[in-house]
Amino acid sequence: RLKKERKRFEIACYQNKVQDYRKGIEKDLDEVLQIHQVFINVSKGLVASKEDLIKCFGSNNVDDIIKEILMKGEIQLSEKERQLMLNKINNEMLTIISAKCINPKSKKRYPPTMIHKALVELKFSPVLNKPAKIQALDAIKLLCTKQIIPIVRAKMKVKVILSNNANDNSSDDDLIEKLTRLIASDNGTATKSASVTTSWELIDPISYRDLVTLVKDRGTLQVLDMAVIDEGGKN
Repeated sequence: RLKKERKRFEIACYQNKVQDYRKGIEKDLDEVLQIHQVFINVSKGLVASKEDLIKCFGSNNVDDIIKEILMKGEIQLSEKERQLMLNKINNEMLTIISAKCINPKSKKRYPPTMIHKALVELKFSPVLNKPAKIQALDAIKLLCTKQIIPIVRAKMKVKVILSNNANDNSSDDDLIEKLTRLIASDNGTATKSASVTTSWELIDPISYRDLVTLVKDRGTLQVLDMAVIDEGGKN
């Protein structure tokens, strides 16, 4: 459903296909639509007039209008469909948080059930109109701030290799100094060889974009592990 110029326009779709279309997975409109038509009210079978389409969309090209409604419109779900979708998003969100975070003392992951309990206590609930990954990052910020349970983002394991620039050693030294300060602030480790190959192991994920910016056009940045977890021992 999409409202434009105080009028409501609807299309009849397969709910799971809408998500695939928005992600670019599904491109065939016939696979997404139940009926290739724009309505004022789907349940009553009221088709939108050409005059309304031109007035509100500036065109009566049904395909273009359908595509706009698909991308910008609000998905209307039955209560059962809504709950199933919320459960799916919630489970995906909890799995992401569990994979990205650890107990700072034990260095172990929290199970999704414990994370769910903490989020319920913080009154954090998933919504339908945001990707699970974005909601997981929002939840992680909240969990790390409130500390209902002791939790931090797991460190990333990366390797930075700088190209040897014999003509500008001072520039290399300056870059390495910046990188060293960045890694040191994350309690990571750094080593430098004679060939100006510099390797860092553990960093805070927040620093990743800064590393990308610093290394750009001067070397390569390789992610070895998105989240370093101690899998041994007891929880």
